[in-house]
Amino acid sequence: MSFDLYPAIDLRNGRCVRLVQGDYEREVRYDANPVEVAHEFAEAGTRWIHMVDLDAARTGEPQPQNRVVIRSVVAAVGDAGVHVQVGGGVRSRERAEALYEAGVARCVVGTAAIENPDLVGELTSAGHRIAVGLDVRGTDVATRGWEHQSGVSLGDALARLAGSGAEAVIVTQIAHDGMGGGSDLAGLREVLDAPQRPPAMSVIASGGVGCLADIADLRDLRSPHGHTLAGAIVGKALHDGVISPVAAVVVARGSAAVDEPDPEPGQ
Repeated sequence: MSFDLYPAIDLRNGRCVRLVQGDYEREVRYDANPVEVAHEFAEAGTRWIHMVDLDAARTGEPQPQNRVVIRSVVAAVGDAGVHVQVGGGVRSRERAEALYEAGVARCVVGTAAIENPDLVGELTSAGHRIAVGLDVRGTDVATRGWEHQSGVSLGDALARLAGSGAEAVIVTQIAHDGMGGGSDLAGLREVLDAPQRPPAMSVIASGGVGCLADIADLRDLRSPHGHTLAGAIVGKALHDGVISPVAAVVVARGSAAVDEPDPEPGQ
C-alpha cells in the first residue's frame, strides 16, 4: 500500500486557520490565501489536499465563504491532478452531493458516521468515494466539531461501518492535534489491527506531526499483524513553515533521508 501526504487546509469564515487540540477558542489564524496555499501544495507534488469546513463541522450548516474557497481550490489544483477531500458538516446526502458537484473527489463523513451510519452506505452505493472521520478523545469518538463526546468507542464505531463501502478511515487523535509532538503510534497500531476494521478500509493518521521524522515514523509504521497506514494529514507544521511541502512529500514517498534539514520558518 502506498503512503500519501495529505496537506491540510482548515477554514473558518473563508480564512485558513488551525485549532489547537480541536478547541475553537484556541484558533491560530494564517494570513496566507487558502487558494495560494493549495497551489503551493500542488506544486510540491502532493496527490491529495485535505480540507475542513470548521464552521460547518461545528454547526452542521455549510459556510458560504468556505464553500467558495473549496470550489476555488478544486479549480486551482485540478489540472495538476491533485484530488481534494473535504470534511466538516457532511451530514446529509444533499450536503455531500453539493461538494461532489463542486469537484471534490472524496467527502469525509464524521458526525453522521456515528449518528446516522446508514448515510455512508447510501453515498457509497451511489458511487461516491467516502472516508470516515473518527476524532478520538480518550477512548471515545467526539462529534459535532469535537465539542460533543458521543460515548461510542473507536472499536464500536468501526464495527458500525462494516459493509458501508467507505474506502478509508481518518483517525484524528485530538490530544495530539495541533501540538506537533508526534503521533500516538501505539494507538494507531491498535487501529490497524482492530478486528472491527473492515479489511478494505485503509487508515489515514491525523494529528501530531511536527517534523519530517514524524512523517517517516507514520510512513514506516507497521502493526503486529503487518498492516500499514495509507497516509497522514499534516497541517500546522506546514503552515508554520517548520517543514516545507516539498520535503514532506519526498519523505512521505520514502525517497529521502529523514535527517534532511527542515527549513527555517518563513523559508
